Amino acid sequence: MEERYLAVIIYFVTCICRTLSDTPVNCTYEEIKGSWIFYESARIHDGTIDCKEFGQRMPVIHKAKIELMEPNIAVDQFGNKGHWTLIYNQGFEVTVNGRVYFAFSKYKESREEIISYCAETMNGWSHDVTVRNWGCYYGKKAEEIPFKVSVKEHAADDSFVYYGSSGFVKQINEMQKSWVAKDYSEFYGLTAEELLKIKGGRRSAVINRPKPAPVTKSLNLRASFLPDEFDWRNVSGVNYVSPVRNQEKCGSCYAFSSMGMLESRLRILTKNLLQPTLSTQDIVSCSQYSQGCEGGFPYLIAGKYAHDFGLVPEECNPYSGKDSECNEKKCNRHYVSKFRYVGGYYGACNEEAMKIALVEEGPLSISFEVYPDFMHYSGGIYRHTQLIDKIYPFELTNHAVLLVGYGTEKSTGEKYWIVKNSWGTSWGEDGYFRIARGVDEVGIESIAVEATPIP
Repeated sequence: MEERYLAVIIYFVTCICRTLSDTPVNCTYEEIKGSWIFYESARIHDGTIDCKEFGQRMPVIHKAKIELMEPNIAVDQFGNKGHWTLIYNQGFEVTVNGRVYFAFSKYKESREEIISYCAETMNGWSHDVTVRNWGCYYGKKAEEIPFKVSVKEHAADDSFVYYGSSGFVKQINEMQKSWVAKDYSEFYGLTAEELLKIKGGRRSAVINRPKPAPVTKSLNLRASFLPDEFDWRNVSGVNYVSPVRNQEKCGSCYAFSSMGMLESRLRILTKNLLQPTLSTQDIVSCSQYSQGCEGGFPYLIAGKYAHDFGLVPEECNPYSGKDSECNEKKCNRHYVSKFRYVGGYYGACNEEAMKIALVEEGPLSISFEVYPDFMHYSGGIYRHTQLIDKIYPFELTNHAVLLVGYGTEKSTGEKYWIVKNSWGTSWGEDGYFRIARGVDEVGIESIAVEATPIP
């Protein structure tokens, strides 16, 4: 996305009131780090509180001064130490002195541009670590920093309809031998906007994706004891991975990746006694932490939403593949006891940390940048070819998937990850794909999420 920055200082004293899940903002770690004041309402509510209803009139009952320090340390005005993490480029979460704060960074949006105010937040949620005593808050940074303006991506031209690209497929197969491409008739007849949603949705685009963190000696030592290859689909003959599903024309990959991780981890924790299928539609329709069929992020779903509100089984809210009103039907819910970015915080991930978390705890929700050649993958070890299909209106997106294993190609020595997709079993290797490991191919080793479900 083309960006231009305005060297103008602007500082608002009020919060914007609008749907908090609709967040095209782009704020970096360096812009968020520093001293903040959190302005909080009364702590007398439950999780149904609608913080956006307060708008500019939110009554402030509590104030907290919090220092966000490197790499993930948070310290309040009383000297209590906690932790914090950036959540992609969208916002940040802070846990300190028994209280959790989460808000999206502030922005304004017009037809042509998006203005990111990274020194302020929109109205967000707060609660104690037992997920009680909810309130609303907004944050303002002590240091004034320039806002920045990004040129807005316009909606894809729905006059474009995809009917294959045999020439592009031939180019891919001729220029490399690591993987094989083909045309998928399942994608025929889809518009550019529908293809965009299959790849993750416009709102899930991640800008300034972090590079993998350096590997410490202790981490390298732990990783050296891991097996040379591992696959949760076959651990001593037992499969702990739930079946491949199809997200269809909805940008809900983040929900399928998140539910797939928790489904597998519930199987692992109970020796396959529990084999639930969790509702992805509940995420699309009900979560205030995501953008429905326009995209979302696994940390906020497999982690925060599952922790704060719980997840319902598929039969409670069956998948429809489209945005809809939230189904308030009461069902048993599955919760998580803890969640985190692999490595401990956003920006701490790398290959070794992913391998350790995968083998010791279970499958991971990961994401990567989707280019046009990936849509044609049918087998082998994927590496981006740098080729761009000239007839296809391309827009870079962030696609969430499920990491289930790793290995090495014996004939070539090429290392790979084994990944479960959500495009049905007719795509790729029975719904899975392998991708180059150890080189952060298309950003796949930069952002991994894990959570511990409660059986």
